[in-house]
Amino acid sequence: MPSPTQAPRRSSEHDPGTDAALARAENLRPPKPALVRVGATGVHFGTASWTDPTLLKPGVFYPDRASSPEARLKYYASLFSVVEVDSSYYALPTPRMAELWAERTPQDFIFDIKAFAWMTGHATETERLPRILKDALPDELLSKKRLYAKDVPHDVRDEAWRLFVDAVRPLHDEHKLGAVFLQYPSWVRPAEHSAEMLSRARRRLGNLPIAVEFRHGDWLSREQRERTLAMLRENEMSYVIVDEPQGFTSSVPPTTAVTSPALAVVRMHGHRAETWEKRGTPVVERFRYLYDESELTGWVPKVVEIAGESEQVHVVFNNCYGNYGTTNALEMAALVAGGG
Repeated sequence: MPSPTQAPRRSSEHDPGTDAALARAENLRPPKPALVRVGATGVHFGTASWTDPTLLKPGVFYPDRASSPEARLKYYASLFSVVEVDSSYYALPTPRMAELWAERTPQDFIFDIKAFAWMTGHATETERLPRILKDALPDELLSKKRLYAKDVPHDVRDEAWRLFVDAVRPLHDEHKLGAVFLQYPSWVRPAEHSAEMLSRARRRLGNLPIAVEFRHGDWLSREQRERTLAMLRENEMSYVIVDEPQGFTSSVPPTTAVTSPALAVVRMHGHRAETWEKRGTPVVERFRYLYDESELTGWVPKVVEIAGESEQVHVVFNNCYGNYGTTNALEMAALVAGGG
């Protein structure tokens, strides 16, 4: 069995990239769990999922003994101090689910919860809606395979927000909710109604911590940047700093802006430019990127700078292919702990 700070030694599929990442992970002695102190600020490291199918394959990350959802989360939390829940984007979570997450993780472990698709203008699969929402839909909508929030009655949309808030409240009560991630799609661009969009989200989520990621470059353009950051500050929302391919309309520059003194978030998407906006590319291929040490080292002073402006920092690796994200998160934690 691998030690708590090591992944299994060999990929069952002998993928060269996965095996290379395993070799790199085995040489690490990162902070355990991956929580580094920069002055008084705690810098948490983790990945954008602990249940990605490519991560669950035998020999990739989890030891054989971690064969149940409970065991896998406990193993993950023995190595990392934060995780992003992305299943909540596809289907509304439940309070009981959040209670189990809290029970199965250490006291200082943090969950960042991605907002349900309707909350950020995306579509969701109708069959994934909970019964209470399905029962409230007109028959002509219930028969559709996918629904956008704009297509459903206002009371149904409002109920979805309420159900989400109720579901994550147990994590908040246990001080384990890092932030609700509002990840707006590329077609949501700056407009006159942007301020109301963000303030409405703040009203609906109440006192829950919120982090916002934009996926169109116009939000951080020279003309728009200060307005965007000001709107986030006014609503006590954390700006999500991104590392991603540049040169596309959806590309957001890696601007290290901090808009909330409580929390700063960095999401590492990788640099796989050839798949970034290519139509038909599966998500797993879009983010299939293993950072090298020089790329990670370049982010160390940025993370330290951000830590000087916030009480807590989350560095989340979204290059979720196999063990790429877990390896890079451990490497980055070790680099920041060692000062680069």
